[in-house]
Amino acid sequence: MEQTLNLLRQPAWRFIDQSVSGLGRSALESFAMDDTLCHVVGQRKSMPSVRTWVHDRTIVLGIQDHRLPYIEDATELLRLNGWRPIVRNSGGLAVVLDEGILNITIALSEKGRAIDIPAGYEVMLEFVRMLLPEAAGRIEAYEIVGSYCPGSYDLSIGGRKFAGISQRRLRGGIAVQIYLCVEGSGSERARLIGDMYAAGLKGEETKFEYPSIRPGVMASLSELLGAEVTVTDLNSRVRRLLHVLSSGNVRDSFIGGDEIDLYTTYLKRVVERNAKLLEGI
Repeated sequence: MEQTLNLLRQPAWRFIDQSVSGLGRSALESFAMDDTLCHVVGQRKSMPSVRTWVHDRTIVLGIQDHRLPYIEDATELLRLNGWRPIVRNSGGLAVVLDEGILNITIALSEKGRAIDIPAGYEVMLEFVRMLLPEAAGRIEAYEIVGSYCPGSYDLSIGGRKFAGISQRRLRGGIAVQIYLCVEGSGSERARLIGDMYAAGLKGEETKFEYPSIRPGVMASLSELLGAEVTVTDLNSRVRRLLHVLSSGNVRDSFIGGDEIDLYTTYLKRVVERNAKLLEGI
């Protein structure tokens, strides 16, 4: 716990708010942005950073999802229902992005002190507990069987998942990412992913075991807390929490200077990789 708090209590935090500007943009840009932050923070060319981001009606597929035996039918189902499928540049399985889901990235440097994988997860878990003091004592981290993109750091309240955490490591930096299902119906989102797997498998057995989705095990924070919680509200909480953690030293900034060239390079990579993976689908 002491290491976790030390990683969260920084002399200064950089805050990049893309909770509104990202709505009309591709989530591929977010992958490139996180790689850029991971790089510059890792090399100590930027202070530790937090970025909030929201994208509309996107299904982010994992590499294993891309290998579904009937992936063409799965992605066609998504497109017919108004969703854009893309493939992520890190591990994990399919997740939903929409205007009711807030994503948060915490970028830290490992220069001078190693941050192992469990510590990275614990940093985000504690950050979310601080963000939601009204529910902090009820938030648990363990795999929720039947959820989409299940993992050992699924965050849940009363056995119903509202968030999932992932990590990416690059150039001495670590980017810990979380999606928080804030508004709307968690089970409806889960049902969509369940339908995608049904279309992509058609009952066929595969070497990889895809999740058997049970929509009832997923919910939004609004549903779990029995009160309206909005993405806008939670985004404001992020800013206020960073002020507390840095004694008021929060610097709002977008990327600039050499970071733009770096971002352009990473964006080109993720766009080309995504196009190659989705080629012919």
